[in-house]
Amino acid sequence: MKFAADCMLGTLAKWLIILGHDVTYYRRIEDDELVAVARREKRTILTRDRKLVERRAASDHILVRSSDLKEQIQQVMSERGLTVRQDRLFQRCTGCNETTRLVPRETVRGEVPIYVYRTQSRFRRCPQCGKVYWRATHVNRMIETLRR
Repeated sequence: MKFAADCMLGTLAKWLIILGHDVTYYRRIEDDELVAVARREKRTILTRDRKLVERRAASDHILVRSSDLKEQIQQVMSERGLTVRQDRLFQRCTGCNETTRLVPRETVRGEVPIYVYRTQSRFRRCPQCGKVYWRATHVNRMIETLRR
């Protein structure tokens, strides 16, 4: 699913990226521009701004009701009929939203902490920004949070 999130929903945008969804997030963007991007890229607008969703041009949108992250995730998943799929988790860069790629372990030596290099066998890299990802202990905590 493709989303465009406005400035009020940065944390939700990051979690949807973690869940494997294509999310464009803007820290600052005018309403007209957000609507234009969403229409051009066929994205669902995520916003808490009632005036924005009243525009006819913003027809594909979700007006996020809660300020609580868990409730926001539940609402978006429910309204779009989405489920948490293990094979899609942590496949996108949380910094720039690009799909990450598996890379040989040897290619990240010197870029990750020594302990991480010794204890991890799988690494992913963002082809756009170069950020390296691995399944650290926080991943299990995040998955547990999603299950709840």
